[in-house]
Amino acid sequence: MDADDESSNPMIDEIYANGGSPEGVGGEKRSRRLIISGDQFDIEAYASLYSGRTKIARLLFIADHCGGDNSAMQLEALRMAFDEIKKGENTQLFREVVNKIGGRLGPDYTMDVAWCETVDRRAEQKKEKLDNELNAYRTNLIKESIRMGYNDFGDFYYAHGQLGEAFKSYVRTRDYCTTSKHIIHMCMSAILVSIEMGQFTHVASYVSKAEQTHEALDQITAAKLRCAAGLANLVSKKYKLAARKFLETAPELGSHYNEVIAPQDVATYGGLCALATFDRTELKAKVIDNINFRNFLELVPEVRELINDFYSSHYASCLEYLANLKANLLLDIHLHDHVETLYDQIRHKALIQYTLPFVSVDLQMMASAFKTTITGLEKELVALITDNQIQARVDSHNKILYARHADQRNATFQRVLETGRVFDRDVRSMLLRTNLIKYDYNARSLSRKL
Repeated sequence: MDADDESSNPMIDEIYANGGSPEGVGGEKRSRRLIISGDQFDIEAYASLYSGRTKIARLLFIADHCGGDNSAMQLEALRMAFDEIKKGENTQLFREVVNKIGGRLGPDYTMDVAWCETVDRRAEQKKEKLDNELNAYRTNLIKESIRMGYNDFGDFYYAHGQLGEAFKSYVRTRDYCTTSKHIIHMCMSAILVSIEMGQFTHVASYVSKAEQTHEALDQITAAKLRCAAGLANLVSKKYKLAARKFLETAPELGSHYNEVIAPQDVATYGGLCALATFDRTELKAKVIDNINFRNFLELVPEVRELINDFYSSHYASCLEYLANLKANLLLDIHLHDHVETLYDQIRHKALIQYTLPFVSVDLQMMASAFKTTITGLEKELVALITDNQIQARVDSHNKILYARHADQRNATFQRVLETGRVFDRDVRSMLLRTNLIKYDYNARSLSRKL
C-alpha cells in the first residue's frame, strides 16, 4: 500500500525533483536527503591541509574576514598562525601577528624580542655567507654553482618574507640553467612566489614556459602546473578556462602541492567554475563522468552532491548545498572575491534550465523551488528575459511565465520548402552533368585546345 502511494504520480515526482514542497499531497511527507551543513568550520582540520607560507596566509585571511562577532574563530586562527610562524624565520610577519593578537591570548602569545633578535642575527650571518659564496662562484664562472647560489638566495629571501627579492633571485637562475629540469625548477619557484605576491600574470607566463619543456615533466609536476594555471584563470575571472585546468589535474597531485593548494580546493574550484560555465553536455562528460576528477570530488561530498543535484534538476537541494557552503567559501583566500559572481551564474543557469522544458510555469511553484519570493523571482526572470537568456514573458497578474516558442507549423513549412529547393537544385545539377557526359562535351573542348 505504501509503495503504491509513493509512486502514485510521475508529475508529482517531477515537481518534487524541482524543489516543490514535500508536503500537501495526500497529507504525506516525503523523505529527502540529508543536507550537509557547512556552518561549523574546523580551522585546525582546514589548516592541516596546507604547509609553509600559504598555511599562514590562509589563517591570517580567516582572522581578517571571519567577522568581528566571531572572535573565537579569529583568535584560534591567530594562535595557529603564531605557532606556525615561530617554526620559521619571518620576524616581520611575526611582529604583525603579535600586534593583531594584542595580548588576547595570554603571555605565551606576546612579543618574543629575544627570538626575533636571534633570528635576525642568524639571518645576517647567513646572508653574508651566501653573498661570499656567490661571489666566489662568479669568479670561477661555473654555471651550475652560480645557478645554485642564486637559488639559495631565493630560498633565503622567501623564508624571510622578502618575496620580491626572492622572485628576482629565482629568475636570475634562468641564464645559468643547463638542463630542462633546471628550467622547470626555476619556473616552479617563480610560480610559487608569484602566487603568494598575487602576480598572476607572472604565474601564467611561467606555467607556459614550463609546459614547453614537456619532455622533462612528470605527472606530479604537470598536475601542479594545471593547478597554477587554474588559479591564474580564476583570479582573472576566466571561469571556464579555470574549470578546464582544474578538471585536467591528475589525481597524482595528492598533497604534493599543499604549499599552494589542497586537493579539496581542486574539487571546489573546479566544480563551482564548471557549474557556472558548462552546459549540461559538458557537465556530464567533463565533470560527472570524469574518472580522474571524481577522485577529487570524493574528498568534498558537498560539492559532488550539488553537482549531481544540478544535473538531475534537483535545484532546491543544489541551492541549499550552495547556501550551506557559502560562509566557508567566503573564507577561502582565492575564491573569496568570486563567490558572489559564481553563485549568481549558477543560479541563473538553474532558472534557465528550470523553465526550458515548459510552455508555462507557475511562478508560485517556481519560487518555492528556488527558496525565494515571487516578487524576487519576477525580478530575476525579467533580468534574464531582458538579457535574452530566457525566451518568455511574465504574466504578473496571474503569476505565470509563458514561453515564447517559435511557430512550429510555420517552421515546418519553411523546412519543407527549403528541402524542396535543395532537391530541385541537386536534380538540375545531376541532369546537367549527365548531358555533359552524354555528349562528351569536356573531351571535345579539351581536344580543341590541344
